[in-house]
Amino acid sequence: MHEEVIVAGFGGQGVMFAAQLLAYAGMKQGKHVAWVPAYGPEQRGGTAHAAVIISDEEIGSLIVTRPTIAIVMNSLSKEKYEPKLKSGGTLVINSSLVKEKVTRADILVIEIPANDLAHEIGNDRLANMIILGALIRATEVIPLEAVISSLPKVLQVRRRHLLEANEQALRRGVAFFEGARSNSTLQFQSHTVRLGTIFECTHHKAKDTNPGGQSADPLPQPERPLSDKPPKGAQS
Repeated sequence: MHEEVIVAGFGGQGVMFAAQLLAYAGMKQGKHVAWVPAYGPEQRGGTAHAAVIISDEEIGSLIVTRPTIAIVMNSLSKEKYEPKLKSGGTLVINSSLVKEKVTRADILVIEIPANDLAHEIGNDRLANMIILGALIRATEVIPLEAVISSLPKVLQVRRRHLLEANEQALRRGVAFFEGARSNSTLQFQSHTVRLGTIFECTHHKAKDTNPGGQSADPLPQPERPLSDKPPKGAQS
């Protein structure tokens, strides 16, 4: 296995947190892992992104130019990474905010109304965990339980009271994907799979009540990419 994942959105959507959680889960599975966040002025309001490489083999390069999987949380990220995705790859779209249609027919597209579902469970800022849960179930890149058990490693101490909320959001994303599939709301169009919600699959909306709460902040950038098995040429 060798997956190169991009998680992209704007500042405040928990992009770095979702990517780092995926990286820790990969380490728990004994994989070679790299986490490469992009920090800079674009963090607030612009397009922020992080790359995660998960591999059975040693990682020779930390540069991701043709990702095999991309999570895009906003329209700017969709515009940027749809063309870069490797043919046959998986594009997971936050359809709550991204309304533009995908133009490629050589990739798998999964649309998840992450913001609507997060609002539904009472915490608008957990859309990142909703969409990560759906991705994990759809691609099986990492087992769900490995991701959940990694939450205490990634959440800051002052955010540990949010462990249960983050787990709930991950499981909601998984349940949404499974429910949509079992209720035959998957619509196959060419090589594209579009997921609406279980309730209103056409409009990609979810019934929602009682927003509120806080989500976890991303952890500070490490001095080098997260890996207990560094790539060739790296110094420990």
